[in-house]
Amino acid sequence: MRSPLRIVAIGGGTGLSALLHGLKQSPATLDITAVVTVTDDGGSSGRLRRDFAILPPGDIRNCMVALSEDEALLSKLFRYRFEGGSGLKGHSFGNLFLTALTHISGDFALAVRQSGEVLKIRGNIFPSTSQNVQLEAVLEDGTLVCGETKISKSRRHIATIRLRPRLCKPLPETLEAIAAADLITLGPGSLFTSVIPNMLVAGIPEAIRASRATKAYFVNLMWQPGETIRFRASDHIRAIHQHAGGRLIDVAVVNSSPVRPALRRRYALEKVEPVENDIETIKAMGIRVVQAELLKESQVVRHDSARAAAVALRLARSSRRRRMKEADES
Repeated sequence: MRSPLRIVAIGGGTGLSALLHGLKQSPATLDITAVVTVTDDGGSSGRLRRDFAILPPGDIRNCMVALSEDEALLSKLFRYRFEGGSGLKGHSFGNLFLTALTHISGDFALAVRQSGEVLKIRGNIFPSTSQNVQLEAVLEDGTLVCGETKISKSRRHIATIRLRPRLCKPLPETLEAIAAADLITLGPGSLFTSVIPNMLVAGIPEAIRASRATKAYFVNLMWQPGETIRFRASDHIRAIHQHAGGRLIDVAVVNSSPVRPALRRRYALEKVEPVENDIETIKAMGIRVVQAELLKESQVVRHDSARAAAVALRLARSSRRRRMKEADES
């Protein structure tokens, strides 16, 4: 129990970075690994992908900032976004830094590791694959939509998503971290464009399934237009299992805090409601449910990073105790 708790957090977008930020601030001794989706094709990341044929740096940059020990200058520098300038407007310094370092080192994953050393991040960050992949979605009417940005803007139900090329491999370090983990988390974050794409990388779902770690899914708080309108918590889990080729999740972490009425009305204008936590249905799937007050009070509905991290730590400690007991009994 004295060795660091090993947590592998898988996802992308603001949800993953929020969880990482909470874990970084924990006083517990942790070995944190973030596995980040690399399918973004919009904004600054999309432009850099098209111009320089690199993996999208945006989500990874956010995770670096979240895990950085320097909350003052360096993290602000990596977040800085140019507001003008021919060719610079809209780009963040962190994205440009990662792009330049990729060209210097010749390898995106190596550039991520070297950037992490500059920022003195607390943990490791790995792209889910080093291959330049694109996301494709098949909608309920059979329409094929290519690219994460277009998928997010679709207003028809997503039947399945897939990567192009179909066969892409993870980094060996990712599989090693998954095998050694006490806890593996999925989400929070966009179901079809942040969480599930990681499950489409050959070997990752199999490694998660084989790991003795507890596997926990942090269920989203609200419906997401273009992805999960009318999805209940159990629907999120089914979609993950469908794309991962079978059951994966041991624990579903759901929010028990109500969204305040004024904020619910604001979201309702966009026809967005809180995700229904159909707890009995989840339990009938053989999945344990952990309820916690995870809502952050702000102008938007977000997970509170400290509270989400606290749940993750409890699950990691419980998993470590279970693994030690199993080892003693064997």
